[in-house]
Amino acid sequence: MTETQTQPRPAALRDDPKVLKVALLGCGTVGSQVARILLEDSAALAARAGARLELAGIAVRNLDAKRDEELPRELFTDNAEALVDSADLVVELMGGIEPARSLILRAVRKGASVVTGNKALLAQDGPALFEEADRNNAELSFEAAVAGAIPIIRPIRESLSGDRITRVLGIVNGTTNYILDQMDTTGAAFADALAEAQRLGYAEADPTADVEGHDAAAKAALLATLAFHTPVALEDVRCQGITGVTAEDIAAAKDSGLVIKLLAIAELVTAAGEGGAETEGASVRVHPTLLPREHPLAAVRGAFNAVFVEAENAGQLMFYGAGAGGRPTASAIMGDVVSTARRVVAGAPGRTDTATRRLPILGIEAVTTSYSIGLEVPDQLGVLSRVAAVFAEHGVSIETMRQRIDGDEPGSGEGTAELRFVTHRASEKDLAETVADIKNLDVVTSVTSVLRVEGV
Repeated sequence: MTETQTQPRPAALRDDPKVLKVALLGCGTVGSQVARILLEDSAALAARAGARLELAGIAVRNLDAKRDEELPRELFTDNAEALVDSADLVVELMGGIEPARSLILRAVRKGASVVTGNKALLAQDGPALFEEADRNNAELSFEAAVAGAIPIIRPIRESLSGDRITRVLGIVNGTTNYILDQMDTTGAAFADALAEAQRLGYAEADPTADVEGHDAAAKAALLATLAFHTPVALEDVRCQGITGVTAEDIAAAKDSGLVIKLLAIAELVTAAGEGGAETEGASVRVHPTLLPREHPLAAVRGAFNAVFVEAENAGQLMFYGAGAGGRPTASAIMGDVVSTARRVVAGAPGRTDTATRRLPILGIEAVTTSYSIGLEVPDQLGVLSRVAAVFAEHGVSIETMRQRIDGDEPGSGEGTAELRFVTHRASEKDLAETVADIKNLDVVTSVTSVLRVEGV
């Protein structure tokens, strides 16, 4: 953006402490709704915030692009830097890493607080941005970065700050939840469910970030950082998407009273350290997960999100609601705007999210979980006993086993059988080694499915 291009509206009423100039960076689906709320609900917002929130301008790349809302033309500028310099409070909804990162740093370094929904940026550079905001007595708020309208960041940040959170499980991506729900309720194949999600606007034309789990992983890193007061980066998250989930997996889950969800899981775990002493660390992962149908997260349908929190004193808590969309996400943004404005008016220091400890980030092998394992084997005598022997060798106990035989004469050796095992809880390391050895058995045609199980 050049200095000679369209300039933002000049800051006015600077001598009036009851006016806060708000700069909006980005005017997409969410940004246009934030602008609408700031303009239409100005009187109500002023009463709640203790100051009039004046929209100083909206920075966009293309001044002539079509917007979701009809907004005054004079609000738009392509000079984001000058707009940031004119503001008391900046709302960043551009997405991506740059120029969002540079603009946020520019804002906090001059003491302006920032509200953002940029989970990718926070997952990559959150600790550095929080520290910079703290140094300049500015606030960096991000309720909308995880689970849309669901108030989850503020409860973890504030309401549960006096408790010890031990585990967070979340359905934090509406696109994948819609796809898996369609596969479960209608029997649709993955490709058909994805196409329907794209038609309805739940999935992007390029759905990679959603279906491969990257979007959920960024949110998992944020949740873990807040819950455990330790820095967790995106690369610390073990990530597996849903592209490998088949209609057969869905049907087998149904037969067992289970449902498949893409879960973001952050938990405190203990592992053996040097000299055999146990050490506590954090493990963060995203993967398709089998849940009992009576589990609260199993009932989350369509494109909705939910986050399940376990704390030592509060016990189990669940937060549920719309996880995406212009209006729901704008609601979360505006909650942060009003809260931040109150602090600015009162002269209160910005809240800090700098980590207070440095827990080791433990790999998934330190986790204790259960597996559901699907095998295709010849329908022959002795196959089951050889497979069961591998489980026993690794100390993994089988909870249930189901068998389906294809062939006219069971036991004739001419047909095939599908075996599905659900294990008792064991270490991820032992379970992974069990699967690896089963794959090498000459009586196993293929391992058709490996899914983790939670809540049993």
